[in-house]
Amino acid sequence: MSRSRPARAPRRRRAAVPATVAVLLAALCTGTAPAGHGSAPAKDFDATTVERVDGALGKLLKETGLPGVTVGLWIPGRGSYVKSLGVADTKTGTPMKTDLYSRVGSITKTFTVTGVLQLVDQGKVGLDDPISRYVTGVPNGEHITVRQLAELRSGLFDYIDDKQWQTDLRDDPERAYNPRRLLDIAFAHPPTFKPGAKWQYSNTNLILLGMLVEKVSGRHLSDYLQEHVFAPLKLKSTSLPTGAAIPDPHAHGYTDFTPDGAITDATAWNPSWAWATGAAVSDMNDLRAWTPALLDGKLLTKKTQAERLKTLPTGVPGISYGLGVLDTAGWIGHNGDLPGYEAVAVRHPDDKAVLVILLNSNVNHQDKNLSSLVAHTVTSIVTPDHPWPAPTPVNPE
Repeated sequence: MSRSRPARAPRRRRAAVPATVAVLLAALCTGTAPAGHGSAPAKDFDATTVERVDGALGKLLKETGLPGVTVGLWIPGRGSYVKSLGVADTKTGTPMKTDLYSRVGSITKTFTVTGVLQLVDQGKVGLDDPISRYVTGVPNGEHITVRQLAELRSGLFDYIDDKQWQTDLRDDPERAYNPRRLLDIAFAHPPTFKPGAKWQYSNTNLILLGMLVEKVSGRHLSDYLQEHVFAPLKLKSTSLPTGAAIPDPHAHGYTDFTPDGAITDATAWNPSWAWATGAAVSDMNDLRAWTPALLDGKLLTKKTQAERLKTLPTGVPGISYGLGVLDTAGWIGHNGDLPGYEAVAVRHPDDKAVLVILLNSNVNHQDKNLSSLVAHTVTSIVTPDHPWPAPTPVNPE
């Protein structure tokens, strides 16, 4: 349910994965990640469960051509599964590892909205204030509230659906964008519905919320999040870069969002177009710590956290959305997807299971989202009473 990446180009036949790369994809690189954040290392799940997950993920990598994946699943009182499979770099064959940095796409939304809600707690912003109070030039801005932006119910056109912008990004993926330019692209299109009428995944909402944080706090969004979100929780590997840089060591990311549909290395592409909605970088260990902090409201008052977790239907069966949080069949948190990378960071309330998935590709398999395939595969084995939904084609022919 993440769309912090541009819409896809028309489907094209791709070249087969070279045999040498296919061999690398089958490699299994195991290892438990450092606990970090004051957590004691968790014991592994029983041997049978671990063997089944290992086999299912190894098979999935071979079938999909996914270069590499990191999976962490922790269930208090039961155990954990923390492993990386495949490769972080298809050219060198460097193994995927559990401590690599990765772009996390729309998980960024959870950070940005947390910043907004902190300002609500401080009495500097009202959830039902019109966005026109903070950002000028917004169509229907006097009728669109901060709450509706965080709920993705503003009716504002999603700039990533602009065809010319998609072409420009494919032609020059290292180009830098500023927030106002993104709004200009969005606002060149009329709103798609009246504010609050329904739910629509539009990244334009989060660009506006990022600008709100900057206006009210007087700080760059990246600096605000570092000081008020990342540092208090000791998320030392999490940041919102202002350019194309990604810290070392990192996984290389692969995408087919190219003019000819060929798969290419998108690691150095500039994600400034995603900014407050999808440009964050993190790693597995930080996302393991962030997910329960997000859902327990560690950085917010109880009242504001309760508002955040009031999810509303999206129109997609089994999926609802709150204030920057996604509920997917009971798994609450967010997923992310942008050229080269996909991620999932969620928790299930029944057994407090925390699931973190990091992929270094966003090339759909048979038009099915890769991270959802991984999440479904793992949870069907480990938590069969509440599996992640099996993905359906996202771009049918």
